[in-house]
Parts: sequence; C-alpha cells; structure tokens
Amino acid sequence: MSDELASKIDTVAQGPASVRTDAGEVVAQSIPDMIEADKYLAGRAAQAAGNRGLRFNKLIPPGTT
Repeated sequence: MSDELASKIDTVAQGPASVRTDAGEVVAQSIPDMIEADKYLAGRAAQAAGNRGLRFNKLIPPGTT
C-alpha cells in the first residue's frame, strides 16, 4: 500500500496542477509543493531503508565489568 501511495504522489507531483481545454491553458505545480513532495518521498524511502538517524551506544572497555 505504501509503495502505491508513493507512486501516486510522485505521479501527481510531476503532472500539472490544473488543465483547461478549448483554450489549452495549463498551470504547472508550484515549486514549494514539488519540494514538499520530494521531501516526503525521500523521508519515506529513508524510513523504508531502515535508516533511523542517530544511534547511541554505551562503550565499555574490556576488563571493566
């Protein structure tokens, strides 16, 4: 389901915002909307890849238990 959603968002972002027939008027997607769609899709891809960001580990030197 999430792959279908990402695919639909990508398709919609690439297409025009509105189209009017007869005169042939086409309005493109706004740049901020395209940037937000790109950020969203990149975030979803990072989440799917298992990248969790920062990881904190406690280091214990050998022999100090």
